[in-house]
Amino acid sequence: MGIMSDFRYRKISHTATVEDLLKEFFRKTIHICASLIPLFATWNLHITVLALSIIVIFYIICEYARLTGITIPLVSRVTAYAARRRDKGRFVLGPVTMALGILVSLLLLPPDAARVGIYALAFGDGIASLAGKLFGRKKIPHTHGKTLAGSLACFVAVYISSITVIKNPTSAFLVAFLAMVIEMFPLRDYDNFIIPIAIGTVVWLLP
Repeated sequence: MGIMSDFRYRKISHTATVEDLLKEFFRKTIHICASLIPLFATWNLHITVLALSIIVIFYIICEYARLTGITIPLVSRVTAYAARRRDKGRFVLGPVTMALGILVSLLLLPPDAARVGIYALAFGDGIASLAGKLFGRKKIPHTHGKTLAGSLACFVAVYISSITVIKNPTSAFLVAFLAMVIEMFPLRDYDNFIIPIAIGTVVWLLP
């Protein structure tokens, strides 16, 4: 146990231990899995929206139960493991804001615009956080700890994912730059809601 504990809390970068990286990888794997939702929506939008809505309601019930000391098998353990230090003893809001951002995008935006917005959340925000943990030596002033490595990774990830949909390098560049700027703001879990809607709206409005 001592050896495992030493390994888990060993620093592997200037900002993270092995344990930090494992938790962040687990959280961001969920983010990246959100990239599959546009595919499901293409198959059947109504079923996709209904399934997401049910998942959100179920999660909220489980999270309130966890906070009152009632353990829901698997769900409570997953939530507790994935929670950040700032969420200890509090409702973990991230999954709710992520699902709501995706739902609003699917319901209000054209399919391609919604797809780009959801990809920006899934890949941009997800990869930015992992890159920041691993390579984030240079902090960006006035961003509450955001790193240059994370922001650049966000830009690259959103550019690549966007250009596969909109096929326009200039538009993809603008979208990636906007996603990078939004990701720099210390929005906590609310970036999950803002990113897909803001990015999707910009794609919709682009000529």
